[in-house]
Amino acid sequence: MPHDARLLLIDGAAVAPLLQPADVLEAVREAFVLHSRREGRVFPVVREALPTGGIFGIKSGDVPGQGLLGFKAAGFWPANRAAGGEPHQATILLADPLTGRPLCVIDGNTITTARTGAAGGIGLQMLARPGSARACVFGTGVQARVQLDYALRQLPALREVAYVAARGRTDAAFEAAFAGRCRIAPATDADAAVAAADIVITATPGGGPLFDAAAVRPGTHFNCVGADTRGKRELPAGLLERARVVVDDRAQATQIGETQWAPDTPCDEIGDLLDGRVAFERGLGDITVFDMTGLALQDLTVARLVHQRALAAGAGTAVAWPW
Repeated sequence: MPHDARLLLIDGAAVAPLLQPADVLEAVREAFVLHSRREGRVFPVVREALPTGGIFGIKSGDVPGQGLLGFKAAGFWPANRAAGGEPHQATILLADPLTGRPLCVIDGNTITTARTGAAGGIGLQMLARPGSARACVFGTGVQARVQLDYALRQLPALREVAYVAARGRTDAAFEAAFAGRCRIAPATDADAAVAAADIVITATPGGGPLFDAAAVRPGTHFNCVGADTRGKRELPAGLLERARVVVDDRAQATQIGETQWAPDTPCDEIGDLLDGRVAFERGLGDITVFDMTGLALQDLTVARLVHQRALAAGAGTAVAWPW
């Protein structure tokens, strides 16, 4: 057995420079297509509330034909904010499928943010009306920022953004992050903002419906991020039944996504649209919903990208990890 084996540790500061939005987009697209072709597997998700007030989860999977195996241990600890820390915590481990030995441990927060943003960008590419010019964003946190960033990248006509922050307040930092890229202002009425929008992004903790279903007009597209656990939701009752629904994984979405609230709603998987297995033609009046619960394969393809680039750049810290 080799006694000179080493394990590469890649912290958050080292991860960010290794990721470019276009490359993350392609890695996530690959993950969705691998899932569609069943060349990549996603294993049952663990997502459990803790007595400490946090939520802990594990997403894992593999791509046997590519020698890719790993998992992400992640969750949400809201009390971290009071201590000045990030409530979302994630760590990714890639392993050698031939031996089970760990290859690298990566800070997963930046990867989770980037891969979810890229998934939203793909959803907009496939489902939103090309001329979409107005957006309504619920939330102003890390995920709301990355979702809007990808929206502005993918929709050239997008120029006006109304946002709904917690307790209806103005978020100057959120506005400043997009200065010069769009006209952005807080919404005083959530229903009116939804009614005026071509696309709606929901990126909140998923505490309940964010607007009234009657506010939604024909032609609107929704990118939904916040429902990722049993009991969470952001969309109002009755909306899914009016929409063409697309998910990242059908079984997972009905367990922890928006479609847990309407599990019999017909839906397609985004990978099937990307791979041409399902034809999609958007009518001008169609309401579309992309229910994103996050696939382990997204984490793995982006983590592999980080691992390869870290090795090439000499980034990260290698520690002895003998057999």
